[in-house]
Amino acid sequence: MKLKLFILTLFISTLSFAQTKGTLTGTISDKDSNNETLPFANVLLKGTLINATTDIDGKYSVNAPAGNYILQFSFIGYESVEIPVIVKAGATTTYNQALGSSSYKLEDVVITTNTNRQKETALLLDQKNAVEIKQSIGTQELARKGVSDVATAVTKTTGITKQEGSGNIFVRGLGDRYNSTTMNGLPIPSNDPEKKNLNLEIFSTDIVEYISIDKVYNGKIYGDFAGGNVDIVSKDYKGDGFLKIDVGSKVNTNALSEDSFRLQTGTSNFGFTKKDIPANALTQYNYGSLQMKEYTPIASSFGISGGKSFNVGSQGRLSLFATASFGNDFSSKNNGTAKASVNGNGIANKNFERFSELKYDTNTTAMANIGYKINSNNKVSFNSLYINTSTQSKEEYYGYIVDIANDGNGLIRRFNYEKNSLWINQILGDHKVGDRSKLNWGISYNIIDGSMPDRVQNIFRNEPSGYQLSSISAPDNHRYFQKLKEDELAANASYDYKFNKDEAGDFKGKFTFGYNGRVKSRGFQATQFNLKANNGFTNTVVDPNNLDLFYNQNNFDNGFFNIATFRGNSQVFNALDPQTYSGDQTVHGAFLNTEYKFDKLTAIVGLRGEQISQKVDWYTQLGGIGNDRLEKTAFLPSVIMKYELNDKQNLRLGASKTYTLPQFKERALFVYEEVLQVKVGNPFLYESDDYNLDIKWEMFPKSDELISVTAFGKYILNPMNEVTISSSSNDISFINTGDYGYVAGGEIEYRKQLFNIDSENAKKLSAGINASYLYSNQELNTEKVNSETNYQVDFTNKTSKFTGASDLLLNADLTFFNEWNKANSNLTTTLTYSYFSDRVNAIGTNGKGDLVDKAFGSLDFIAKSKLTEKLGLGLVVKNILNPSINRVQENATGDVNVLSYKKGMNLSLSLNYQF
Repeated sequence: MKLKLFILTLFISTLSFAQTKGTLTGTISDKDSNNETLPFANVLLKGTLINATTDIDGKYSVNAPAGNYILQFSFIGYESVEIPVIVKAGATTTYNQALGSSSYKLEDVVITTNTNRQKETALLLDQKNAVEIKQSIGTQELARKGVSDVATAVTKTTGITKQEGSGNIFVRGLGDRYNSTTMNGLPIPSNDPEKKNLNLEIFSTDIVEYISIDKVYNGKIYGDFAGGNVDIVSKDYKGDGFLKIDVGSKVNTNALSEDSFRLQTGTSNFGFTKKDIPANALTQYNYGSLQMKEYTPIASSFGISGGKSFNVGSQGRLSLFATASFGNDFSSKNNGTAKASVNGNGIANKNFERFSELKYDTNTTAMANIGYKINSNNKVSFNSLYINTSTQSKEEYYGYIVDIANDGNGLIRRFNYEKNSLWINQILGDHKVGDRSKLNWGISYNIIDGSMPDRVQNIFRNEPSGYQLSSISAPDNHRYFQKLKEDELAANASYDYKFNKDEAGDFKGKFTFGYNGRVKSRGFQATQFNLKANNGFTNTVVDPNNLDLFYNQNNFDNGFFNIATFRGNSQVFNALDPQTYSGDQTVHGAFLNTEYKFDKLTAIVGLRGEQISQKVDWYTQLGGIGNDRLEKTAFLPSVIMKYELNDKQNLRLGASKTYTLPQFKERALFVYEEVLQVKVGNPFLYESDDYNLDIKWEMFPKSDELISVTAFGKYILNPMNEVTISSSSNDISFINTGDYGYVAGGEIEYRKQLFNIDSENAKKLSAGINASYLYSNQELNTEKVNSETNYQVDFTNKTSKFTGASDLLLNADLTFFNEWNKANSNLTTTLTYSYFSDRVNAIGTNGKGDLVDKAFGSLDFIAKSKLTEKLGLGLVVKNILNPSINRVQENATGDVNVLSYKKGMNLSLSLNYQF
């Protein structure tokens, strides 16, 4: 009886207590991003231990005894907000709150972040929730891995490598022509006449919010896609205000070890020198000096950035961000050997026992961003980015040159100076129309001005009496001037309309329709002035380090040498007219995507249509005056599906059809000569069609952990490759090499926090690894090439891998984070390793084997320390292993090493101070 009475009393007391409690619920959103929800934000009843964390949809719920409280909302990088609330007994009360960004920074020496979307955990969450299959890398991860440019950044993601010696990337074994680059979703031009994409090395990570990589096609992207699309999302500052100054210094061990680091004189150390073809270039010697100046190969950098936000009225907010920086770099390739025009028996027309390259690079970057949030539903922003880069180099090759230096006593020296200026301007808009609709739009105008002013080449023969200039062929000694000008106008617009609202108030379906358009115009011109010694002066002894003693106005007047272009030296017959090509390309595309959620399955079915026109005109030594036009109408279906296995696992599928366009220079009958190879255009080159399939499983054990496995395949009709054609100089051209090719492979990624001591002074150890295996194969059809073009080829093999495709790619990193001084100071140390296996550089013909870049790995060490609240220090050591970089020609009689060198280690020290 007593027991029953006790139970009854306990039940009544519990019921009475429950009736004195109430529930607070609501959603926390980002005030500066059109009220997008904030997952993992903190909710606290001030003065109590009652708290909660928002879920992935930004929703929270807390239970508390009835009464009056102060409810506190907070999130890292955002202002804390406190509001009075009333908990009503037995009732549920809703309090929604929008948080604005604060001036608090997530600091780690190089990158200052002020919004969670730069954090690894936030980007992983975005990847988890998105229906599209994508990867992103933010500034927090970039800083941790010591990455300073976008090209290196994307190689830290699965299945992507960078071509050695350039900023060009390969996505799943597919090179430049199969990939695309955008900034904030709008296309950006290339600074290289041979390339489709901009050299991503010129993009400093200082301007980056995060980088998104789409390896699975969706209808919003231009259809010229097979490998991947790299979208650079620029910084969008939202905090109260900051000013930051960075200084740094860097050395390359190879450059430091040079007895003399000498380059051609006449250029500015800041990379803004402009040169033009001199007046009276055929009748007077008015060219720049060939003297060299000495450099101290210690690089430096300086940067300043700042931002501030202002409230405008009761709902508006104006955000300003600007950054400017300058950096230079010295590098050297040494211990080098090289061969060119190697036949199937391993005999080379050029066999250099020693070669070296010295380079001095500069990069000046300035960006301004203005964002105006009109209210919670409307925002517009303006971005303007200017990048000026320059490269000054000296290449020297010593050894055998057929018919010129048959005793191995030859020397080829080439001075080169390249300057490129890129100016990107964008206006972007984001508008919500009620709870169902959203409009996004963007307009961009981009200009690129590239020049190679006064490239110099000289070929010598070292006789017992001294060095003599070669006079076998007129182009042996020349001055070359090149200009590239390209502008592009592009526009994007998309409209979302949600439908079929369920009982919980969530929409199950969404239509997205939109338009993408781009109009691009390119002008290119080049003039080469050949300086050939006249009879009677061909054996003149010269000083290679003081060629001004031979090439001068007095010797020109006295007939020591003559100056001519490929059209001769008569001004009457327009010998000064440059070789030119121009290109015009327009793309207009419209798309409709339908997204629908069936419980755990979400699908996007898309259809895109594009009208493409590409016209090329040329006036060159190879093809005279000519033109060609490529027209295409493309219908591009796509489907993406996501199945939520549980709250931590997703299964995804993507399938699509796309295409690949040739580039302007590939279709213009133009000759471009390098020291080791000559390239010519092919007006018969045409587009490829691509069929793509991806299946992916992913698991997110914790907010900062990821396990994923992907299988993918691609089938390409009429693939394009660089091929050695039958010619006296073994020229390389661009050819549709067969009817088909295919790629299949798998990728795996694993990010794991090994331990985390969450105390006043935290300690964390984390690791990451991603790897991809790739199998590629393509038909090589000699008859197809000979019948479709004016060129003749004879493929050595019937099939081949895709150029640039490595069987195995590997990236790994290990990071230790340590806090002290009550979390006011910290140290992050990271060890990273990257590896790629052998990959084909060019396809072999006429009994010659494929050119193959041999495998190598790279080990880097990064240390970043926050010494005080405002002062940071960083140390980066790159290429610690300093492996030999080798390229071989895989002949049937054995491999022939055609290129070998070492790059040396790079050591850099950086310091920053934030006011």
